[in-house]
Amino acid sequence: MDILDAACPSRDVFVDLADKWALLMLLSLRERGVQRFSELQRSIGGISRKMLSQTLRTLERDGLINRSVDGRATPPLVQYALTDLGGEIAEETRVLCTWTHTRAAKVHEARVAYDRRNAPTAG
Repeated sequence: MDILDAACPSRDVFVDLADKWALLMLLSLRERGVQRFSELQRSIGGISRKMLSQTLRTLERDGLINRSVDGRATPPLVQYALTDLGGEIAEETRVLCTWTHTRAAKVHEARVAYDRRNAPTAG
């Protein structure tokens, strides 16, 4: 397996997981547990309903989250939870999120320095 090769079968899985909304959704479900659609939307600031729906479908299709419907409730109670496989990747996502949290200031400093070096000169 060579994920850098476009023909690698794991490449499409990697692309699904590398999506910012997927990573944030996995983190939210890991940190907050089972959630309804509206709870997930509130927990992931800035995500639209359309993007939330698309990402949920992708992660469900990939076997990373489970969508359950309790039809006895009115309206039906729909909830989302991590599967065992989703829990595994959510744990790995936590490591990335921790690194990002602790290193964000350095990344922002690097961006400012880059922008200064590459700013168009008035002339």
